[in-house]
Amino acid sequence: MRRTYEYYRRHDICTTQVQRRWAQVHDIRFVATRHNSTSIHNKYQDKLEEKARAEGFESVEQLKAAYEDRIKKLRKRVGQELDKVTNPDAQIAAQQSQGHSQSQKPFHPPPPPQAQTSSQPTKSPSAKHDSGAPGIKPLSSYLDLDKVASLPNKEIEYLWRLRHASDPKSLCAVIPLEVYKRIYETAKTHPRFILPLPRPAADDGSGDIKQSADGFSDSNEPRAASDIHFLQWSFHPPAGPPPAPGSQTANTHTSTILFTHLAAFKLHGEYAQPHTTVTHHLDLADSHGLVLLNGSVVDSRGVSAEEAKWLLLCMQKFYDHGGHGGGIGKEKRQNLLKKFSQGDASFDVNELVDEAERIS
Repeated sequence: MRRTYEYYRRHDICTTQVQRRWAQVHDIRFVATRHNSTSIHNKYQDKLEEKARAEGFESVEQLKAAYEDRIKKLRKRVGQELDKVTNPDAQIAAQQSQGHSQSQKPFHPPPPPQAQTSSQPTKSPSAKHDSGAPGIKPLSSYLDLDKVASLPNKEIEYLWRLRHASDPKSLCAVIPLEVYKRIYETAKTHPRFILPLPRPAADDGSGDIKQSADGFSDSNEPRAASDIHFLQWSFHPPAGPPPAPGSQTANTHTSTILFTHLAAFKLHGEYAQPHTTVTHHLDLADSHGLVLLNGSVVDSRGVSAEEAKWLLLCMQKFYDHGGHGGGIGKEKRQNLLKKFSQGDASFDVNELVDEAERIS
């Protein structure tokens, strides 16, 4: 028994060594299965004959002859696809050689741009032009400047107000150029300021506590409350083509005013969202001596259109010293502007509210 076990053990070892010596590894992805073409032809013989009869041929051989070109093209395409899979290095080499041959070609610069011919449309001087600042619509987006240029001032004012009559949140005005110039000169010196917006007193007649410039209440004087609002001027390039060199024009800029709650500005700074935006257009300043104002009040920001109009009237009272802001209290209003711009600690919000209440 022991001799038999040793014999089979040695025999198994020998057999195993022979199997390992002749073992080979094949990649099953590229193993082509061989089929017997005769068996395939016999299997589909009936369908081929049926197809030949349907196509009007007498035999399968005639059907093959008719489709010979199509079969060759199909085999060629299949062969190319197989080459891409089985030999990717050859495909990469072919692409590199193709790119190298293309790089050897001489560089030809593109042709120069053709001059504009008379058949191409040209923009008229009164065509719409974008404003110099993003988000600001030019005056040409509201009015047809070609038609407005021949109208008198009264009709322009009527059309401008009619243009905004359907929007209850819009603001509009027609300002004489002389008045705007005075406001503009003050705005360049004092681009930032605060204005109070009076609130009605309580029903019992006691009145609310007036808000201070710091956004807190001042209990020294119980009276009708006043919300403090922060205004900021910005000046942008004018809309339309630049004036000719040496020409005198009043349309040198487009100005905007942003009104924001003072508490929101103190909290968010430059990122505070304004509740009212006002724009001054000087497109008709040279031809008609008019500056057209338009603005909008944002919903749900705590200010109505009527209150925004009052803030505009108050702004003119403080900035137009030679006109609406002249007379009694002119020096005090000028001093308030200077103190605020210079950061003077003696700036008194009570004086500001008193001057605002005198606006009629």
